[in-house]
Amino acid sequence: MDYRIREIRKAEYCCLEEFLYEAVFVPEDVEPPPKSIITLPELRIYTEGFGQEPHDRGLVAEKNGKIVGAVWTRIMEDYGHIDEKTPSLAMSLYPAYRGKGIGTALLREMLALLAKDGYARVSLSVQRANAAVRLYQTAGFCVWEEKEEELIMVKDLKSGGFHA
Repeated sequence: MDYRIREIRKAEYCCLEEFLYEAVFVPEDVEPPPKSIITLPELRIYTEGFGQEPHDRGLVAEKNGKIVGAVWTRIMEDYGHIDEKTPSLAMSLYPAYRGKGIGTALLREMLALLAKDGYARVSLSVQRANAAVRLYQTAGFCVWEEKEEELIMVKDLKSGGFHA
């Protein structure tokens, strides 16, 4: 393994905006939205004031001293929100680092951290066409609700670890 997973540092919270933009699913042959999309209220809640709430958790993947991916959770009324006790998960990697097992490692570590902290489950929202759906299914997430273009998925943290 030529990367390491570690907790995000307070000085790095600002990089979550960059990874939030990377988390925006863009189908092939579609022009990516402008970076300003992350200032929309429905996206700003993922990063604004991160670290100020007791339920905020964040991990980063670091390679050669550079952060190449992040996973973070918080209890918020986002696209994947199911209740006030369940944190929502957001995760992304820079494109050059996808498909190399780094996302799997990030997710595995976050699920272990949330379970250790006593959370019963974690939720997320993912576009149906996003290849990450397979990663989440492999990790034991199940579909909670189906919408036209997206799935809300939930992982029971009390049923054990990563299924991969």
